[in-house]
Amino acid sequence: MSPRIGLDLPTIVRTAAEIANTQGLEAVTMASLSQKLGIRSPSLYNHIDGLGGVKLALAIYGLRELNEQMSKAVEGLTGEDAVYAAGKAYIAYARSNPGVYEATVPAQSQDNAEFKAISEQLIGLIINLLDRYNLKHETAIHIVRGLRSLLHGFSSIEQKGGFGLPYQLDESLQLVLQTYLSGIRQICIEE
Repeated sequence: MSPRIGLDLPTIVRTAAEIANTQGLEAVTMASLSQKLGIRSPSLYNHIDGLGGVKLALAIYGLRELNEQMSKAVEGLTGEDAVYAAGKAYIAYARSNPGVYEATVPAQSQDNAEFKAISEQLIGLIINLLDRYNLKHETAIHIVRGLRSLLHGFSSIEQKGGFGLPYQLDESLQLVLQTYLSGIRQICIEE
């Protein structure tokens, strides 16, 4: 069977992203994609390796977008201003792309070279933001993991409606990032 004219991988991924962001990642199926695209499910297999391939492509797409948004947010900024901007861009991306963001987290994608490369690019961006602290490489990796954990935890709890108290979420994020940066300054004193 030949591929449908006008149907390509980017179109499939954008459609999967739309479904994921509006209905949730679990709503992305071969059936929902084919219905949204107006094709039969078997036609998708001419372009992508099943649902696993769709979700991997969606994860790579999401990491690229996240990296682009964080990179734009920190343009021209240095030090703590850059870390604040990167953190806020991360949360903003997760807020506006909840399904795609969720797709960026799975461990099974770590075996894919493209996924690994874009993940390393994102880690490199954050390490560069921390350059002014002159951290040892190993310490910087731990610090990046901490920031990722903080931002992922914040965005995940927010997406699940877990922040029920009547306080502004952006103020909470600002305070958490401030506390995180204060901790980095303390590590620098101790190293």
